[in-house]
Amino acid sequence: MTKLFEPLQIGSLTLPNRIIMAPLTRMRSKQPGNVPHELNAEYYAQRASAGLIISEATQVSQQGQGYPGTPGIHSSEQVEGWKLVTDAVHQAGGRIFLQLWHVGRISHPSHQPNGALPVAPSALAPENSGTFTADWQETPILVPRALEIDEIPGIVADYKAGAENAKAAGFDGVEVHGANGYLLDQFLQDSSNVRTDHYGGSIENRARLLLEVVEAVIEVWGNDRVGVRLSPYNAFNGMKDSDPIKLFTYVLGELDARGVAFVDLIEPRSSFAGMKEDSLENAPQAASLFRNIVKTVLISAGGHTPDSANEAMENNLADAVAFGRHFISNPDLPERIRQDSPLTPYDRATFYGGETKGYTDYLTLNEEAA
Repeated sequence: MTKLFEPLQIGSLTLPNRIIMAPLTRMRSKQPGNVPHELNAEYYAQRASAGLIISEATQVSQQGQGYPGTPGIHSSEQVEGWKLVTDAVHQAGGRIFLQLWHVGRISHPSHQPNGALPVAPSALAPENSGTFTADWQETPILVPRALEIDEIPGIVADYKAGAENAKAAGFDGVEVHGANGYLLDQFLQDSSNVRTDHYGGSIENRARLLLEVVEAVIEVWGNDRVGVRLSPYNAFNGMKDSDPIKLFTYVLGELDARGVAFVDLIEPRSSFAGMKEDSLENAPQAASLFRNIVKTVLISAGGHTPDSANEAMENNLADAVAFGRHFISNPDLPERIRQDSPLTPYDRATFYGGETKGYTDYLTLNEEAA
């Protein structure tokens, strides 16, 4: 598996290996205020041997929150909290990007300013989807409110402010979350976007918001420190598009034209995200479908094992591979892969919420041997 351990240039940043820690929602920010704190800093620092850490999804505004306990990047307290994290990761020799997030319709009024309805491109609720209220009760998704066209510049401004706050918090760059059925993905795909203005209809119109957000974030960071996450053939949060190949071919071409540092493609087999173990084994392989289109660094994410990661690298389907669940339970995952050591199994019951259990209490190889 030598290729996984070759250095990789992502924009102006040199990674020591090609094993990426994927963004992982863990719902453990300090309350009230959704503020990162010392426990989060310990968790990320434990995993600093990753070539690059991409932080858990982080809402750019209160309107952008969809789950309890997820951190934000829109208050001074949150910025100070994230400084604890970036300082700890850097002291441990790591690199970390912040993932910028707005959930759109995947929310509940209990998370929203003044108890308002969540917003979306169109007033359409996703099928077979749910979330949690602010007090951790499971709830179906309500029909959201369609954004007025004069509100959309404010959404772009929230992403730009989040990017500025990420820089102030000491991150090495940012990833724009355009995947998994959240707001930017809702605008992209025609099952969730039936607008008739210049943010709906044609592929060019549906991609407009994502590209405006990317451009705004590049103004803050420069294109060499900005990545974008996408999920072609996504089934999570009720997503689908009538022509995903045409849609994402266009989007990837436009991202290349803007010179983003990398694209992070979620494989369809893992399009249910962390909510369950199901996978779509017969789905087309995103990295294979789009490899020849992507001119920048391509990260393949979703359901990878060390063997599948090595296969993707050897077959030139990706430049790096992101691991999620295995990084939860193996803080020293790169070393375990290097030594071909057994991976510690993860405990799904501890993925979301809680304290140290299933978060910072997994052992490294050295700790197991002690």
